[in-house]
Amino acid sequence: MDMNLAGRTALITGASKGIGLSIAEGLAAEGVNLILAARSKELLEQNAADLTKKFKIKVETMALDLSDQAERDKLVAAYPDIDILINNAGAIPGGTIFEVDDKAWRAGWDLKIFGYVNMTRAYYARMRERKRGVIILICGLGGEKLDFGYIAGAAGNAAMMAFARAMGGKSINDGIRVLAVNPGPVLTERTKYLGKIRAKRELGDEDRWGENFTQMPWGRPATVEEVTPMVVFLASDHANYISGTVVTIDGGLANRHSSP
Repeated sequence: MDMNLAGRTALITGASKGIGLSIAEGLAAEGVNLILAARSKELLEQNAADLTKKFKIKVETMALDLSDQAERDKLVAAYPDIDILINNAGAIPGGTIFEVDDKAWRAGWDLKIFGYVNMTRAYYARMRERKRGVIILICGLGGEKLDFGYIAGAAGNAAMMAFARAMGGKSINDGIRVLAVNPGPVLTERTKYLGKIRAKRELGDEDRWGENFTQMPWGRPATVEEVTPMVVFLASDHANYISGTVVTIDGGLANRHSSP
């Protein structure tokens, strides 16, 4: 299916690796010009080189700390006119309320929660002037499958789900669609990191993190390629009647009980 996205411009945060990079590749394949933002200048530049070599698109990059409001302001000032915003940057720490201290909790939320809110605020205002635009928040299953052992992420992702629903319920009036995607566990460095925390707490050995996968759908986490097509579709005009919605990609894990 042709997504009719060629020539549009998308800004993707957290685009240096993982889901963000995969979304960049998916949109690039549809002819979307890209602005990639993340902390690692080296990775961003390599990604830009790879994408421009493979696809006939324009790719620009900006290395910055998206938890810093001044840095976010620079990004918006440099690229004020975009068609699609993919809020993806963020890594909320895993652990119980006793394991995640105030500093770590606030740092995680400054990057992901307040980063998403403030990026949406800035670009919504610009999109409203043109009466068009799509804003997609990449949240996470932690906001649905609530876990004491991932308390900061559970609360944060649940907040972003509510944010997307509240914004998207009215944004259509301004010609803008706001929605969220909740990936379940996806095989990335982030998944390994959280898996090691859980394995150390529950099994006493972080190297046994892979054992957490046995009760997952298909006995494995998802791949980034199983998340990207949905994001590309939602960004396209084929999804024009979808706003204020949270789309979950988890193989049914949110509704799965402990027995296989």
